[in-house]
Amino acid sequence: MQYVSMAIVGLIVGALARLFYPGAQDISWIMTAVLGIAGSFAAGLIGSMVHKSADGKMHPAGFIWSIVGAMILIFVAKRFNVV
Repeated sequence: MQYVSMAIVGLIVGALARLFYPGAQDISWIMTAVLGIAGSFAAGLIGSMVHKSADGKMHPAGFIWSIVGAMILIFVAKRFNVV
């Protein structure tokens, strides 16, 4: 059940990132969900590099930072002509 909720939240995060990012992104709704999940992972990774936790675990990104992470991934994908 955890993977289903992760996919649903990823779809919402990816859709919001595509909405807030200027310009058109021609990707499917499945890739939008993958974008949201990867954006959340990237934001959590960056957050754990900035704020070191005592136990060494990865810090969860949060909803807003997940959207920012997905927008960064859209930016990188556009620079490499992937999207």
